This record gives sequence, C-alpha cells and structure tokens, in this order.
Amino acid sequence: MDSVTGVGVLDKSIAVLEAVHDGGAISLAELVERTRLSRPTAHRLASALEAHRLLRRDGDGRYRLGMRLVAWGSAAGGEAGLLDAASPVLVDLRDQTGESTQLYVRDGDARVCVASLERREGGLRDAVPTGAVLSLRLGSGGKALRGEVADPGWAESVAEREAGVASVSAPVRDAAGRVIAAVSISGPIERLGRAPGRRHGPAVVDAARAIEHRLGVT
Repeated sequence: MDSVTGVGVLDKSIAVLEAVHDGGAISLAELVERTRLSRPTAHRLASALEAHRLLRRDGDGRYRLGMRLVAWGSAAGGEAGLLDAASPVLVDLRDQTGESTQLYVRDGDARVCVASLERREGGLRDAVPTGAVLSLRLGSGGKALRGEVADPGWAESVAEREAGVASVSAPVRDAAGRVIAAVSISGPIERLGRAPGRRHGPAVVDAARAIEHRLGVT
C-alpha cells in the first residue's frame, strides 16, 4: 500500500479502518485482500485496534467498526440517528434533574459513553467523559444495557462503579424491543441519596421513551 503521511503504522492502521468501513463486516482474509497487507501485519493491527475498541468482532468473528468511533464522531461533528435523537433529551433530563446525563451503548462485555453532559451548577465535576469505556457488570448503565431493570423501568446503583457515586439508568429499545442504549444520570451520593431511583427514576424512564419516540419507535 502507498504511504500517505510517511508514518507507516498510522497509514496501515487507517487502511485497516477504511477497509472495515467500506466492507461493513469483513473477515481477516478479506481485510488482507482489501489492504494488501501481509496476513500477520493485518492481524496484528486489527487486534491492536480491537484492544482500543476502534474495531470489534461480531458473532461470526468478522471485523466491524468499534463503538468508540461513534463517540469520537459525535464529538467531532455530530452523529445521525441515535445521538441526534438523544441530544435534546439529555439536555432536558439534565435541566430537569440538575444532574449530569449520559448515553451508553454496549460494546461486547463493556459499555461506551457516546454522549455526556455536565450539570449546570458548579461544584464537583462528576460526569463520565464521552468516549469512556466502562464495565458492563457495574453501575446502573450496565444493568440497563443488560435489561435488568425494576418494574418501573429503571435501574439504580450506589457506589458500585465508583465510590461515592450514585446513578439511575433506563434502557432505550428499538422497534423489536431490543436494548440499543441506556440513558443515565449520575452524581455524588450526597446529592442523589442511597435510593436515587425513587427520586429520579421516572424522569430517566421518560427520557428513554422520548429518545425512542424521536427514533420513530413509539
């Protein structure tokens, strides 16, 4: 392949990402064919990009673009679909609750924050940054993405993911009922209390339904 920048590993990594983008979901053999890289080099770069969540593997072992790229794309210039639908809802939820708001998507056994808003008031800066990769097993966002919610439709956590932090989340579903994202609020336990769902659960559930409505699900 031709060098664009003179930084070989960068040019090759971009070539790998472009090949996956153009192919949608491709095998290692297809990646080698599209990039004209040797099989060991293509595999090494794809594995490194996967470790950074810029690529992911589907159930058939084919390479797809990773969800971290969604977060970066959102920060660079906005993203259609889910992020466009969620953006005004996250603003409304932040203003209604006075807490930081986030949108998460699942990426294998992790969750990625693809949108985040700080609370308007001063004080402790506790928002999860856009692009952060967190455990799917800890926190209310992980519960919501796994579909593990209480009867009212929300999940809560207190000091699960991080000491001193509480959160409330609700799943966002597509027309088939599959969970595609989780909308959340988070803040210090001193503000949210040890039963944050009682206070903010209904607002978070309403936010999830609002995102679904903007996506045309409901």
